[in-house]
Amino acid sequence: MKLVRYGNPGREKPGLIDADGRLRDLSPVVGDIGPLQLGQPGLARIRKANTAKLPLVRGKPRLGCPVSGVGKFIAIGLNYADHAAESGAPIPKEPVVFTKATSCIQGPNDPVMLPRASVKTDWEVELAVVIGTRARYVPAKDALAHVAGYTICNDVSEREYQLEKPGGQWDKGKGCDTFGPLGPWLVTAEEIENVQKLDMWLDLNGERMQTGNTRTMIFNVAKLVSYVSHFMTLLPGDVLTTGTPPGVGLGMKPPKYLKKGDVMTLGIEGLGEQRQEVIGFKP
Repeated sequence: MKLVRYGNPGREKPGLIDADGRLRDLSPVVGDIGPLQLGQPGLARIRKANTAKLPLVRGKPRLGCPVSGVGKFIAIGLNYADHAAESGAPIPKEPVVFTKATSCIQGPNDPVMLPRASVKTDWEVELAVVIGTRARYVPAKDALAHVAGYTICNDVSEREYQLEKPGGQWDKGKGCDTFGPLGPWLVTAEEIENVQKLDMWLDLNGERMQTGNTRTMIFNVAKLVSYVSHFMTLLPGDVLTTGTPPGVGLGMKPPKYLKKGDVMTLGIEGLGEQRQEVIGFKP
């Protein structure tokens, strides 16, 4: 299934993309797409719905983040060897874990706002994992059973805040407002035959910047879910974004960063596409 949330910010309704690519209203079946709906009972209820009888949604409404009530937004850094190399960092021996503020979450096509006085805002296309059932100290062999589905994340990053500000941690450059576009939809896990074999890409103003595939992850999705579950309990609705392939602005010579008016388009095989225009800071 491809599950969506559509409508104005803060007033999104649950929806489903049918076999013909049309948006249908899921409100007659569930109140939202959130923690209560992401476990097996909730997803089973949606699957039992007669899709053909769900109301068609006319026009092209805004798409919001496909999951409501995200409790934790966890991210993994330097999880592609070639990206680590372009960043001048050694290949990690264990996953690099940091957090993105849940307040940075937005829809897949909402504008990305440059922080005030920012000159080093960067792009990162990533596969995001949405947790469906509670995961605590789970072994890697069982980890994917805790996944509700997958979506796309643009892990927008302010590199000066992330790497140059005192403090030695990344969160300051990762959680700025609008820095967490998610969507366009949540693709339930059974639709993805092999999550470690998905092409991914990002264009800036129509020019290809990033090209990659999830097969080149240093730590695969199962390992990441298992690893993080040893440090914090993962709950339904939590999002884990899994790292980016090479081609970010930081790694270019000279570095290239986002500016007002730029347009990012990005996608992952089977998970759809995002599009964001970059805007200046607004108080």
